[in-house]
Amino acid sequence: MEPDATKAFVPLNIAVLTISDTRSLDDDKSGATLADRLTSAGHVLAKREIVTDDVEAIRKIVRAWIADPGVDAIITTGGTGFTGRDVTPEAIEPLFEKRMDGFSIAFHMLSHAKIGTSTIQSRATAGTAGATFIFCLPGSPGACRDGWDGILAAQLDYRTKPCNFVEIMPRLDEHLRRPKAKGASV
Repeated sequence: MEPDATKAFVPLNIAVLTISDTRSLDDDKSGATLADRLTSAGHVLAKREIVTDDVEAIRKIVRAWIADPGVDAIITTGGTGFTGRDVTPEAIEPLFEKRMDGFSIAFHMLSHAKIGTSTIQSRATAGTAGATFIFCLPGSPGACRDGWDGILAAQLDYRTKPCNFVEIMPRLDEHLRRPKAKGASV
């Protein structure tokens, strides 16, 4: 997909949440990968945190970011596998107002081309809540690169044709008439 050169780039405020029992900001390669890629693309790193694999702790941060008018999108990394501590989908999917099934499908298609059937060990997911996009990626730097480079970079770029997420942002919560969605009547 070629960007439409007649449109101006629209920077988004994107928050990155690493979900891990073992990482700190100093050794969080996946969160750093996402932060580097989104800022290199021209977006703003609105927030960046690390939280343990705990459903309520994850929800507390994500709910706060959903409610924050300074956050347009949230990208999480980690906790999407099948081990006992992997709880990201369980924590975040109940917050979705709308699921984005196509994200998981697109992610698995990209991943399958690189790692084959091992892609089935990921429960990558996405949706919207409170006029905020939420994308949950696996915890490896490679998965974060694939998710950003292969899907998110284009869909979070207003210039992407034939359509992108940025152009529909003002209408995400029109059914609720919340002021966070610019253009929605209050």
